[in-house]
Parts: sequence; structure tokens; C-alpha cells
Amino acid sequence: MQSNIVTFPGVEAKAGITATEKLATINYNEAEQQFIQLLERSNLDKDLDADPSIATDFEQAIATAIQEAYTAESNSDEAHFFLQRTLYRINRLKLFWYDDLRHYTNERSAYLHSVRDRIEASWQEWELAHLDAAALQQLDVTAVKQALIERSARDLDPPLSEDSRYLREQMNEAGYRRVLAISSFDGLVEGSRLSRILGGAANEIQSTLTKVLLEEYGNGRLSRKHSTFFAQMLTEFGMHTQPESYFDLVPWEVLAAANHNFLVTERKRYFLRYNGGLTYFEVAGPAAYRNYLAAAQRLGLSDAAMGYWELHIREDERHGRWMIDDVALPLAEQYPNDAWELVLGYDQEKLMGDRAGAAVVRSAREADQAAK
Repeated sequence: MQSNIVTFPGVEAKAGITATEKLATINYNEAEQQFIQLLERSNLDKDLDADPSIATDFEQAIATAIQEAYTAESNSDEAHFFLQRTLYRINRLKLFWYDDLRHYTNERSAYLHSVRDRIEASWQEWELAHLDAAALQQLDVTAVKQALIERSARDLDPPLSEDSRYLREQMNEAGYRRVLAISSFDGLVEGSRLSRILGGAANEIQSTLTKVLLEEYGNGRLSRKHSTFFAQMLTEFGMHTQPESYFDLVPWEVLAAANHNFLVTERKRYFLRYNGGLTYFEVAGPAAYRNYLAAAQRLGLSDAAMGYWELHIREDERHGRWMIDDVALPLAEQYPNDAWELVLGYDQEKLMGDRAGAAVVRSAREADQAAK
């Protein structure tokens, strides 16, 4: 790749190269492989200080992808995919995977943090542009509480969409396997990001959030942990049960939802946004799981091949009530000037969740078509 074609900020492109030609020179797959090699270095920051050229192709790809993904003129899926995979590879270092300890050598790398911050700044601005945050900011506490109650009632049992009907009435076993593969990305490490916001002062809100986490984690019993039930579904189909086994199948929309949760749990200033989002996730979960359960029942699958959905329908209905009554509404009272952020978090989680759900269904349709 010619380094004089795509330039860093402040460096002029080679004369005669158009913007279209410049973007076309980027190979995101090669850039991602270079980034993986950077992650594996024993001292990334020191190596970059000695030889910045080891990240040249990757840096060019980041600059171009941000332009391609977050401008209305382009909005490239390929660029979104590259950026969200890059963000996830950085964010996953905040969790422990019971693997080689050397994989965490660059966990606190200043360079990795700078890459994360550059992507997040443009990405979050793009995401927030899809919502009217200014209007939400005008809501007082009473309006916030009413908005949360009305939204949760709407999302608890929504009308069936075209995608929902496809899952329930048309999806074949190939599509179901694809749904499992993509869902395993979160299902096998479920609740991990929630654990990152529990530390701090003790109160009733913290206690409720801890109860939600404990149920996700089977109250400390591996056999009852939700991820164990998900692994059982995979085993029933002879699929891999190692976390991230199907990473390459995960759409960028699903990766974005995961990366957003890393962001709002990492920054305590976003505590209200996160809890608004978690409220939506727990309230709306049963409706989505009922679609998958109906598909599994129609396909005549065994109890083991659908047990995770049944468990979640039961428990998330309870979790949704807890989140509204014992977390979201009390937080609104406690933070009256910032309570609107709960609604922002709720709406943003719904927006990103709907987008991710649509991407999963598209992938399931593709798997069904390929199987034919």
C-alpha cells in the first residue's frame, strides 16, 4: 500500500489523487491484521515511539474509515465493520478471558486508548445525531418518569414486526443456527459489562442491580449461569461453545451495541444513560426471546436447544419490573437535573438494539437462502 496516497490529518494527499481513488486504496482486512499484530507486541507504546511506521497502514485505515462511516455521503458498512471490530478488540481487554496472561500486556497502552478515543468521539457524535437529545434535556422529573413508564409499557409486548414474523413463521434450521452463532457473542459472557458498574456506595439501587447480576450469574452456580444454558443450546447443534468462536459472523450493528455498553459502563458520568439502556434491555428482552422460542418450537427442537430463551422470558420479565420500579424511577428522583439522561439511554439502547436485531435477521435470511 502506498503511504503517500491516504494521508494523516494535516498532511496533503499526493497531487492528482481524487477522494474516491484515495478511499478505494484502503484494505480494511489488511489494516485489521496489522492491528492484531500490534496488540501482540510485548511493549506496544515503546515500539511505536521507536518506529511509528509499524502502524502506518492501520492509522490510514482508521482516518479513512471514520470519514467513510460517519458522513452522510458515504456511511460505508465496511468502514463501520472495521471500526467496531477495532473498538471491540480494545474494549475486550477490560474483561478477563482465562487465556494467556501475555494477551493483557498492552491493556493500559496509551496508544490503544488514543485509538479508542478517536473512534468513539466521531462514532458517538454520529449516534447521538439520530436522537433529539436537546428535546429530552427539557424534560423535568415528572416527565422523565412518565416517559419511562410509557416506553416500558410499549416495549414489553410490542406488535409483531415483519422480522418477528419471519423468525416465528419462516426461519429454517440454518437461520436458527446463524441466530445462535451471532447471539453467542453476548450470550456466552452475559452480564459481564453490568459487573463493571456495581462498585461504590451501597444503597437500594445498587442492591437491585446486584440482584440482576447474581441471577444472570446463576447466584454463583455455574450450572445455573445463563451462559451455561446458552452453551447447552450450542452443544445441541454441535456448535462451538468457546466465547467469540463466531466473531467473524457478528454484524457491525451488534458489535456497536456491545461497544456502546463498554463506553457507558467505563465512564461513570454516563451512569444514568447506562441504567436507562439496561432498563430497555431488560424490559424488551422477553418479546425478542419469545420470537426465538416460537421458532425453536415450530422447528421441533429439543428442550436443550431452546432452554435459554425460556429462562430469559421468565427472569427478564422480573428484571424489567425491578429496573423500572427500583432503579430507573428512584434514580430520576435522586438526580432531578440529569434525569433526562435515563430517557436518552433508554432511547439509544432501543435504537441500537432494533438496528442490531434487524442485522441478525438479515443474516439469518442469508443463511436460510444459502442452505436452499
